[in-house]
Amino acid sequence: MKKSNSYLGKILLGIFVFLILFPILTMIVWVFTERWAWPNLLPQVFSTRALDEVFGRKEELIQLFASSIFISAVVGVLSVMIGTMTARALVLYDFAGKGFFYFLSMLPFLVPSTVFAMGIQVSFIRWGLSNTVTGVVVAHTICSLPYAVHLMIEGTEAVGNKLEEQARVLGAGPWKAFFKVTFPMLMPVMLASMSMSYIVSFSQYFITLLIGGGSVKTFAIVMVPYLQGGDRNIASIYSMIFLGITLIVFAIFEGISKLWTKNGSGEYYT
Repeated sequence: MKKSNSYLGKILLGIFVFLILFPILTMIVWVFTERWAWPNLLPQVFSTRALDEVFGRKEELIQLFASSIFISAVVGVLSVMIGTMTARALVLYDFAGKGFFYFLSMLPFLVPSTVFAMGIQVSFIRWGLSNTVTGVVVAHTICSLPYAVHLMIEGTEAVGNKLEEQARVLGAGPWKAFFKVTFPMLMPVMLASMSMSYIVSFSQYFITLLIGGGSVKTFAIVMVPYLQGGDRNIASIYSMIFLGITLIVFAIFEGISKLWTKNGSGEYYT
């Protein structure tokens, strides 16, 4: 019985790996393919046109990276800060309307991004935030908050506040007790929350286009039109770059988290 379960698990794992790797391999082939018509199993014409066109505009590509990384990093930091405070309020305190505020924190999950963007654009125009980086950051933060809040709630529930209360009893102030006791233990989940918020912001297209008005350019703003336009060569190379950036970001945050735990901080999770 155990052997059959082991074989079944290996088969399912192999299927999952195939479903993940096959689309990636197909995109890699399309990067070097100029023509691949149905029903041929192999491409008819190979070309480096996509590579030449994308990497021939190095300055524009660097500007896109800088703009996207800056916006997504700011969104990640803001999401973690707001998510941590929200999670502590919802987990550690009892107050009237607690369930309602929890529902509000998850509301961006329920509202489609197109509806949200079209609704908030009117307010941003009145407030002078339309067509600005600040407006895009605020909109991205709102969309990223549910991920940050949910992760921080799980982390806060796991850590609790018992050790922080003991530090307060021993004479530490509220800020010192949090940063010396709770903050180190919450750091791994903060990094996970920041990485998730970063990726959500980095991949936003419609909200960036509508709120930024085309004047705020990010990597998604340039990539998505090629996906929609059917230019598979350019779309594939942009998709591979996007995938590479995503993997690098997760690897960096994962490395920092492991290093933090290895050095003795965040021992609550080991």
